[in-house]
Amino acid sequence: MEIAQLAPGERLPSSRELTGRHGVSPVTVSRAFAQLAAEGEVVTRPGSGTYVAPRHTRASDDAPDTSWQAVALAGNDFDAGAADAPSGPLPPGTISMAGGYLHPALRPDRALSAALARAARRPDAWDRAPAEGLAPLRAIFARVAGGDLGPHDVLVTGGGQGALSMLFRALAAPGSPVLVESPTYPGALAAARAAGLRPVPVPMDDHGIRPDLLADAFAVTGARLLYCQPTFHNPTGTVLTPERRRQVVDVARATGAFLVEDDFARHLGHGRPVPRPLVADDRDGTVVHLTSLTKPASPSLRIGAVIARGPVMRRLRGMRRVDDFFITRPLQEAAVELVSTPAWDRHLRTLSTRLRERWTVLAGALARDLPDWAVPRIPDGGLHLWVQLPPGLEDYVLADAARAHGVAVDAGTTFFPAEPSGAYLRLAFAAAEHPADLTEGVRRLAQAARACAAG
Repeated sequence: MEIAQLAPGERLPSSRELTGRHGVSPVTVSRAFAQLAAEGEVVTRPGSGTYVAPRHTRASDDAPDTSWQAVALAGNDFDAGAADAPSGPLPPGTISMAGGYLHPALRPDRALSAALARAARRPDAWDRAPAEGLAPLRAIFARVAGGDLGPHDVLVTGGGQGALSMLFRALAAPGSPVLVESPTYPGALAAARAAGLRPVPVPMDDHGIRPDLLADAFAVTGARLLYCQPTFHNPTGTVLTPERRRQVVDVARATGAFLVEDDFARHLGHGRPVPRPLVADDRDGTVVHLTSLTKPASPSLRIGAVIARGPVMRRLRGMRRVDDFFITRPLQEAAVELVSTPAWDRHLRTLSTRLRERWTVLAGALARDLPDWAVPRIPDGGLHLWVQLPPGLEDYVLADAARAHGVAVDAGTTFFPAEPSGAYLRLAFAAAEHPADLTEGVRRLAQAARACAAG
């Protein structure tokens, strides 16, 4: 392009000039400019034009050399793993069926803004918060969990992911095994590995994690920690059956192990009763419960809670004081304001209906356009459908092809702690703006699948 013949600071021809000179569309020129800007080759000045970037901002032999850090970091490996979200901003026009958050159209943004405004007007809004969290917020989390739990059993956290990281560091020593369902949440695998733990898969079936294989895994590995999602499991949507809920806790208790219960989807049911958390019926401190307001509200409402009994809670409070002292008070106050109003209950009821509508649309589109894809179960809660691909299709290849066709999906391989049992995709039905987008997304996905099959 002309940039090779221009000096730093010189203005590039306009989009109209380039369109006429090279016989290409304005969209092609716009994408070329965007790519050059991302590479640091040009600088765009709104209302003025596009200019060749100064040399110090362009890729060159004079770029800083940070290669020495590879030696300095040796022996301190850190594997963040796969994030449970798209890797970056999606191109315009892309339909998102990836990630684990609500689309803004499903969020209670007005109620959130009103709650934050009320919280900011409190005279003590900017005072230091207690390390364990505000008492009213801890009482709310304890009440939702049920049983005889009280505010003293609750530690407020900055969302779920940070709490997972803290729990893995608190409950197991580096180098230890941690048992996990297979498949499971990639963010948990990343947090476990970052804490120096070794995730060990325990197979699931249609009723959840298998207690017989769980007992074998504890015996073989000597693990003292199990991470599981008994309710609306991510990614499969499975709900652990009542009989197995008792068995899984009993197996962990008999082994002298902790069971981390990730209850991220407590408020994401689709209309049917949601089972009680495991922690509500555990009086011995086996279950350490993790929950969050992030999923049903907003990615930026980073408020969650850990519920635990016994010495482990004292350890967690101590880690809080070392890690970050306390969770920002205005956000805690806003969370109290939000969930204490009728608007929150209305939001949850509306969200339940809209999530049920969306998975119905998505499942119908899959049955019509991709009938050879298997949907093992229609979930009673959560944000995803777990889909098994027919023989010959690879999930990563298909996910890349899908993006090229304008739809983002999550490859199933990232959800397995070891070798996957097959090729899967996780399809989010809450990340798109409209239910009709899901129908169009499946149509594009079918085009991508045909392109992969054609080679």
